[in-house]
Amino acid sequence: MRDYNDLVKVAGRAAARGAAYIRSARRPRAEDWTEKGRHDFVTEVDRACEALIAEALTRDVPGSRVVGEELTPDFAASGDVVWIVDPLDGTTNYLHGYPQYAVSIACAVRGELCAGVVHDVVRDLVYRASAGDGAWVGDERLAVSSVTESKRALVGTGFPFKDQDLIEAYVRQFAVVMNNSSGIRRAGSAALDLADVAAGRFDAFWELSLAPWDVAAGVMLVREAGGRVTRLDGSEDVLGHGAIVAGNPALHGWLIDLLRTA
Repeated sequence: MRDYNDLVKVAGRAAARGAAYIRSARRPRAEDWTEKGRHDFVTEVDRACEALIAEALTRDVPGSRVVGEELTPDFAASGDVVWIVDPLDGTTNYLHGYPQYAVSIACAVRGELCAGVVHDVVRDLVYRASAGDGAWVGDERLAVSSVTESKRALVGTGFPFKDQDLIEAYVRQFAVVMNNSSGIRRAGSAALDLADVAAGRFDAFWELSLAPWDVAAGVMLVREAGGRVTRLDGSEDVLGHGAIVAGNPALHGWLIDLLRTA
């Protein structure tokens, strides 16, 4: 088995290839958008980007398997080397020219996350992490924030736009978090939200409806930066569909307790 840092380098090259393609592609017109589900859009840019990324990953690591949002969405992390890919996290932002979207690639070896890369397409920043080697952007090592007082906390979130049944519960959570923190931000890319937690810009983050490709690379970043990412029930197994809570150790616990009361 390759060194985990080698897998990060493979993911970084593939993510850079995807980011370059997104920057060079013509942004689709509204009539060319396809709605996979309510408020959930996909375009040929997403699909073509995933195909480019998958080709690069499997070429560099023969025998590896790609699970991607657009082309191979049936998720299973079992296997020697499985890549978990979101070719364009923040598609709606991209379609509107809102500058917050990323390529997200994680790697699981025999079912365990071991590497992750989030490439901020607009800013051309590459966040990377591998198990035991920390989280980095360029030459800067990332660390979660040191804020411990909830009244000083800046909390990231995502709306449950794909699942209308969650809105009522989410609104209750939003209200209680707003009343107990310094503010809430919603930027529309979970991969970059988790990078912001890893970099200490957000003190905590939660979202109720996320897929493995939305979070896998970001989970690596937060954990290697000294933070925690779990389900609402505290489970560490986040490679599935559902809610995610992340943050520095102190505010992760605070946020979980607060969300449960809501």
